[in-house]
Amino acid sequence: YQRLLKEKQTNIGLAIAENPDGTGFVVAGRGELHLAVLLENLRREGYEMQVGKPEVIYKDIDSVKSEPFEELTIEIDSGYVGVISEELGRRKGELLDTHTSDRGITKMLYKISSRNLLGFRGDILTKTRGNGIFATRFIGYFPLSPHIAKLRNGVLVSLESGKSSGYALTTVQDRGKAFIGPGIPVYEGMVIGVNNRQEDIEINVCKTKKLTNIHSANADIAIQLDPPVIYSLEQCLDFIEDDELLEITPLSLRLRKKYLTKVDRVRAERKNN
Repeated sequence: YQRLLKEKQTNIGLAIAENPDGTGFVVAGRGELHLAVLLENLRREGYEMQVGKPEVIYKDIDSVKSEPFEELTIEIDSGYVGVISEELGRRKGELLDTHTSDRGITKMLYKISSRNLLGFRGDILTKTRGNGIFATRFIGYFPLSPHIAKLRNGVLVSLESGKSSGYALTTVQDRGKAFIGPGIPVYEGMVIGVNNRQEDIEINVCKTKKLTNIHSANADIAIQLDPPVIYSLEQCLDFIEDDELLEITPLSLRLRKKYLTKVDRVRAERKNN
């Protein structure tokens, strides 16, 4: 807490308060990048912490619940206009203006809520292969925009604690993309990959191949594993959902469920519903 107060003396864009439920602190800043820079600085100084999904700050204006909106300017090659339009359509963005230059560069202007814009940068940089320039500008508070369903696929969650094995990771890459390689320490409830489908799946990534004295034609076939997906701190903040946490240490970034055991997650889901 003392370190956060010290940061507040020079970083005037921060607002720091104790969490009402008595655990940790609520840190408000000017966007995802502002918070990511603070977390990276703390990490390099040797601090360890767990952070939840970034949220926008709501306000009541004339008895109407309102949220922050931003003006999004995009300059993109004309070939990717359809990708941008589809993504921002899902996020309930409102197209204000569009113009295509003689060089085939399209400039698009959108009005979109900050809540629906969370995670957009990472998604769209992947889909446009890094082609494009994105800039946002805060334009004020407006009544709540329509709620959007979860845009991200489900995750693959570790069922056991131990060390991951190459044998078990072959089943992971059949289901989705792994965040870890073989020989990595994991614990129950840790997110070890992203699923190809919408639901979360529990997987035992520590199981090893059963050894028998029976000869098998496939016994000596080498295991081919895809390289794991490595996210930066900012990408991790974009990726996590409400029921997940990002565990930050000087040496590693890990994603985990708030409730580590399957039983606790089911109880929490029933309680929320």
